[in-house]
Amino acid sequence: MANELRLVDVADYVAFIRLESMASIADIVESAAELYFMPGTLRLGHGCEAHVAWTESPRIVLDLELRPRGATVYFTLELSALNAAVEVNYVAFEDPAEDPEENSRYLEQALSAARIVRSERPLING
Repeated sequence: MANELRLVDVADYVAFIRLESMASIADIVESAAELYFMPGTLRLGHGCEAHVAWTESPRIVLDLELRPRGATVYFTLELSALNAAVEVNYVAFEDPAEDPEENSRYLEQALSAARIVRSERPLING
């Protein structure tokens, strides 16, 4: 999904962030997410940052929320020209289990259910 987010010019991100046009950034995130997740699963969180200086490559940092059924993963996605990094900040469960391993299994299943799986269509000959 980072590649889709990089289709937007970094200058646009900087402008949206500086002008506090979070709705525009939320639309970009939503559009990129619809290729991979069910609607509403991934959305912009409460902030974003643009790191632009004369001495370094620009970096865009987005606070995101991944919301499969029954859980929310709060994380930060950092985008630069050649790299992307994810830092998970917090995971919340609607009905957490006592066993952390059970929570991990639940999260894995919930994320799988929220993903859009593309099937290969056979080529039609003739």
